[in-house]
Amino acid sequence: MAAPGAEEDAMARYRSPLVSRYASAEMGYNFSERKKFGTWRRLWLYLAPAEKSLGLPITDEQIQEMEANLDNIDFKMAAEEEKKLRHDVMAHVHTFAHCCPKAAAIIHLGATSCYVGDNTDLIVLRDGLNLLLPKLARVISRLADFAEKYADMPALGFTHYQPAQLTTVGKRCCLWIQDLCMDLQNLERARDDLRFRGVKGTTGTQASFLQLFEGDHSKVEELDRLVTAKAGFKRAYMVTGQTYSRKVDIGVLSVLASLGASIHKICTDIRLLANLKEIEEPFEKDQIGSSAMPYKRNPMRSERCCSLARHLMTLVMDPLQTASVQWFERTLDDSANRRVCLAEAFLTADIILSTLQNISEGLVVYPKVIERRIRQELPFMATENIIMAMVKAGGNRQDCHEKIRVLSQQAAAVVKQEGGDNDFIARVRADPYFSPIHKQLESLLDPSSFTGRAPQQVAKFLKEEVRPALIPYQSSMGGKIELAL
Repeated sequence: MAAPGAEEDAMARYRSPLVSRYASAEMGYNFSERKKFGTWRRLWLYLAPAEKSLGLPITDEQIQEMEANLDNIDFKMAAEEEKKLRHDVMAHVHTFAHCCPKAAAIIHLGATSCYVGDNTDLIVLRDGLNLLLPKLARVISRLADFAEKYADMPALGFTHYQPAQLTTVGKRCCLWIQDLCMDLQNLERARDDLRFRGVKGTTGTQASFLQLFEGDHSKVEELDRLVTAKAGFKRAYMVTGQTYSRKVDIGVLSVLASLGASIHKICTDIRLLANLKEIEEPFEKDQIGSSAMPYKRNPMRSERCCSLARHLMTLVMDPLQTASVQWFERTLDDSANRRVCLAEAFLTADIILSTLQNISEGLVVYPKVIERRIRQELPFMATENIIMAMVKAGGNRQDCHEKIRVLSQQAAAVVKQEGGDNDFIARVRADPYFSPIHKQLESLLDPSSFTGRAPQQVAKFLKEEVRPALIPYQSSMGGKIELAL
């Protein structure tokens, strides 16, 4: 069966689910053709008045004509030009020149393709990080509220996924938050470390601009500074080949991959807790967990985060390999790869942050289940406290130890072999040997006495590290977010 054309049925063509199904409109726009080619035109506009101010024969009329047509892009004409020329930049030079006939002679003057291509990529990377940062801050804020609410609630801890000493629900959440705070710092640093490529010419030597300004090095340096400032960057890379170093892409995608690892760990924990029925992600009134098993409440949001986070973590391999094979001043085998991996990394990070925000805004805690699991394990954890209490009451430590060893093994057999509840404390109550401390057993088994400084750690961590880190993002905290498809 022949596939119909796009004009007949848009659904007959593959569309990336990153855009069609999940990602936000603003991140989709950041990597759109309109943003890309509109930025190219703005870069040409930044260049022309800067060159004029330094003495090149460019008129105000030419600049005004360019400014009036920044968003007047004939995409059909550009596509036809690119098909003919096999060169995307020159296709858009011709398309821009077509609607700016007076400025046609000075568009792209002295520049190379990477002037628009690479500088646009750096703008898009910066803008992408600026979109992700407040979203990450919102997730941290929501989880901080959750941690604060449950700072004192005892919960069974796990090491090796085996029962361990108690923690609190809020303290466990702080482990997640701390990782995300590291990611917040890493994303801020990646954004702040970005520089502009600027105006560097075909192999980075600025030879074309030096020729335009008749050997005046100071004018070439000033041109680079003017255009860099116009694009909103404080600094430009002092040396480049034809492109900016592809290690820059490694740095950006590394922090996104690290974010993916954090979210994968968080959502894996939530999935495990859902199985234990201690904590669940939100589940909507009409949501179906399984087509065959109506009772199921699958943690599909957390599973989505894990699934997409795996993809995000693998994408850093692309810029690693690309940077390693850039021969001398550049080769073009970076281009097609970067079109895919840079956009996909940001789109994927955007999706998992939005999904995690939705999860964190609707986490459901089941205190009775948590209490029951503590009751099953706490008696064994309390044995040392019982021994100490008996010694204080005049008992012999070794005699007490042997009594507890026998009773605990009997209780363990009931749990493991008979499937019953842990009856260790009932056995202690029934044994006359422990009568001196029977009245103390309730206090000795108080779960809050087994959580150490967890509540205090939560309060101190949120106050001194988390809340201050969120101050720059207070204005963008916004309301709740709805889940994408």
